[in-house]
Amino acid sequence: MLSKLTKLFGNKPDADSAADTMTLTDAQVMEAIAGLIDANTGKTYAAAKAVKNIKISADLLALEVVLAYPAASQFDLVRNQFETALQAIADGRALQITVRSQITSHAAQRGVPLLPGVKNVIAVASGKGGVGKSTTAVNLALALQAEGARVGILDADIYGPSQPLMLGLQGQRPETPDGKSLQPIVNYGIQTMSIGYLVDADQAMVWRGPMVSQALQQLLNDTRWDNLDYLVIDMPPGTGDIQLTLSQKVPVTGALIVTTPQDIALLDARKGVTMFQKVGVPILGMVENMAIHICSNCGHAEHIFGEGGAARMAADFGVEVLGSLPLDMGIRLAVDQGKPTVAADPDGTVAALYKGIARKLAVKVGEKAQDFSGKFPKIVIQNN
Repeated sequence: MLSKLTKLFGNKPDADSAADTMTLTDAQVMEAIAGLIDANTGKTYAAAKAVKNIKISADLLALEVVLAYPAASQFDLVRNQFETALQAIADGRALQITVRSQITSHAAQRGVPLLPGVKNVIAVASGKGGVGKSTTAVNLALALQAEGARVGILDADIYGPSQPLMLGLQGQRPETPDGKSLQPIVNYGIQTMSIGYLVDADQAMVWRGPMVSQALQQLLNDTRWDNLDYLVIDMPPGTGDIQLTLSQKVPVTGALIVTTPQDIALLDARKGVTMFQKVGVPILGMVENMAIHICSNCGHAEHIFGEGGAARMAADFGVEVLGSLPLDMGIRLAVDQGKPTVAADPDGTVAALYKGIARKLAVKVGEKAQDFSGKFPKIVIQNN
């Protein structure tokens, strides 16, 4: 008799526990992950509205984490964060956490239309030559690409183009399918364009300002950029015609200022910040280059160009220092050989610094207001 009762009642699952298993809700999932903080933004994923497509079934709990910036190297860390937080409420369900990036177009200067094939334009400027701006620009472009973005770089220095040498593309000529437009030259996974591809290496560009501005616009608008998340513009030093053209004719999402800790470099960098502020281009941040030198023989660390200058300047203007880079012989050798550090040693310490700065830069872009102009319908007035 007891065995019959056991068969009838003993192995029957508790109704309440079964109901609990089946009634896990989206709200409970969001509550479980509410405290998870994105290390790259300092904000919770919930506040950033990064959690999408929650799916709950009897044997599976799935969701997507959609980041507004490229961070391929961080995907596993993010996935582990969510799996750890959700394990307690999964109740036997398998966890399926998908992490991906989705880069959108962001607003630029009012009235300036977006470039075809380009979502965001980042100007890398210094106000002064000799601070490693071009080296920083090309390594940041490569770092964004390494993190999963589609990236291009435009060498806007008409008088002294350097990107063909830095990217190992000297002597290359862009194709022109229709005799009017130019195909970007691709190397290390990034699309590139420079006046250096169109003239001989020893040819001096003896042009006045209007011709230089026109050449810049042609390079920008006549290049067939292919679905870029970011176009990095390597700016020439100074605050002249090219910078003015850029601010008036090109949809710049924001500017990154490169400087060294040296007072004379900071003096010119301040002028660069002021110029961009006057023309309505937001400053995304600053990078302090050549911040410290570590002797390759004895390991002694020395601040050759001073210390803390970028931080003081950033505080004055209310912007953020996104990172500091060392004065390292390897960085110089790499660009001279046509294979920048991020491409030559992608897993090295210096490449990790560039990637960290690139993620912070992309986060700053991601925090800007999105541009929806391309989604608005065209209004056509007809007289019938």
